[in-house]
Amino acid sequence: MVSSVVGLGVEIIGLDCAIGDLVVIGEGQGVEAEVVATNRDSIRCMPLGRLTGINTGTPAKAKGVPVLVPTGAGLFGRVLDGMGRPIDGKGPLVFDQLVPLDNDTPSAMHRARIETPLQLGVRVLDTLTTVGKGQRMGLFAGSGVGKSSLLSMIARGTDAEVSVIALVGERGREVREFLEDDLGEAGLARSIVVVSTSDEPALMRLRAAFTATRIAESFRDRGADVMLMMDSLTRVAMAQREIGLSVGEPPATRGYPPSTFSVLARLLERAGTAETGSVTGMYTVLVDGDDHNEPIADSARSILDGHVVLDRKLAVSGHYPSVDPLGSISRVASKVNTPENSRAAAALRKVLAARKAAQDLLDVGAYQPGSNPMVDAAVQHEDDINLFLQQRMDDQTPAAQSWDQLNRLTRTLGGM
Repeated sequence: MVSSVVGLGVEIIGLDCAIGDLVVIGEGQGVEAEVVATNRDSIRCMPLGRLTGINTGTPAKAKGVPVLVPTGAGLFGRVLDGMGRPIDGKGPLVFDQLVPLDNDTPSAMHRARIETPLQLGVRVLDTLTTVGKGQRMGLFAGSGVGKSSLLSMIARGTDAEVSVIALVGERGREVREFLEDDLGEAGLARSIVVVSTSDEPALMRLRAAFTATRIAESFRDRGADVMLMMDSLTRVAMAQREIGLSVGEPPATRGYPPSTFSVLARLLERAGTAETGSVTGMYTVLVDGDDHNEPIADSARSILDGHVVLDRKLAVSGHYPSVDPLGSISRVASKVNTPENSRAAAALRKVLAARKAAQDLLDVGAYQPGSNPMVDAAVQHEDDINLFLQQRMDDQTPAAQSWDQLNRLTRTLGGM
């Protein structure tokens, strides 16, 4: 039975349970909770629902079954909650099988090498930060800079066989807007969406991230190339912070307990390649106060295989997607691109870097034309460069076409 309810946690005595087991608190259907800590005399649980009506003495019992997640092609076009239950009003799920939520990370020695590029349909990403099948990339930005919009462009433009989208800690108002406006009917039809809004318990938000990952893994096990998009990784970390602090972990960097960083590593390492199939991960990271060196951003960047930086200055100037090509990098680009394409990407980066270095002189009118050919080319062909880097949300450009445009642009720039 319940011995105490303090903050977000429930302490239960009289049950013999292990970490990760489910218990039901209360009569009838009750409230499900997961065991997150144990000691000699009691267990500590975090609820998966509201604790209204739960008090000292409320009966509790072990559920006796592991946490299971539905999988299969019947999930396409469906919207699920953090427990894998449908919330879209389209009736019961049609699934192939139920699989355990927990799964082993692919062996480091048996992972396939990343050697094949994955089309995203976004010119600046496909060329300047090329993503390979099985790579894990972070989209780093402050609030309101266009992370969700960029994810929706990727969901519609990728050539991955399966798209799994996790909206973790999202505002309830924005869920339908994302599904109907950003993702659209065509994008949703080839996607599986897992949603846990900001008002749900911390454990449910954390569970949503692992449920989406487990669904993506189930398709990878069948040999498919899967695109897993998670918005946002920061809110996953915040959920784990709430859980850790509630069970007595000491706060460390900026209040995050040590378990937060181990959970991030465990979650991110489950994506990637396996012996067959791949899960390409795109994770948004909400940087605190536009500080790209805050703890979660720094930890995620050290684990991921590359990062895309969205710049607020570009966003407020109407430059979309607001990707900073000089601040973004893909660690596998050189392995998946042809030498010709790599040279073209490097050439445009050099021109952009030269323009950035001379920006102060250009702003005050002190730059002398002819001083640097690359700056001259950047200034003369500014409109052409911006036309290549910017893209409408409803424009999905095939990767081959993006490379053709970049090669033509760099030839023009090199001729100056």
